[in-house]
Amino acid sequence: QVHLVESGGGLVQPGGSLNLSCVGSGIDFSRHAMGWYWWRQGKERELVAAIHSSGRIAYTDFVKGRFTISRDNAKNTVHLQMVNLQHEDTAVYCCQALGLEAGSWGRGTQVTVSS
Repeated sequence: QVHLVESGGGLVQPGGSLNLSCVGSGIDFSRHAMGWYWWRQGKERELVAAIHSSGRIAYTDFVKGRFTISRDNAKNTVHLQMVNLQHEDTAVYCCQALGLEAGSWGRGTQVTVSS
């Protein structure tokens, strides 16, 4: 059974930074494209960053230049480095393998950007 655990969220002021991590078990990250998703209040889940097994990376336009996704296959971990955080980044962040969105999700980690 897939088990994903996200961590690293918190409360930061606008312009601040956070580093999120996601550790998985029951799934081999190295065989999957991995993504970070967010749930913002009143909006649907959205994929904000993805990293493929090849190393190819993609970001949604709003976070380009501010978020950096990386992976450590040896540790079955995916990271999301976030800088220059803005109010609109406030959300619950989760990781998931692309294509497995119908499967099990972790609880996510809350990021709140507020002055």
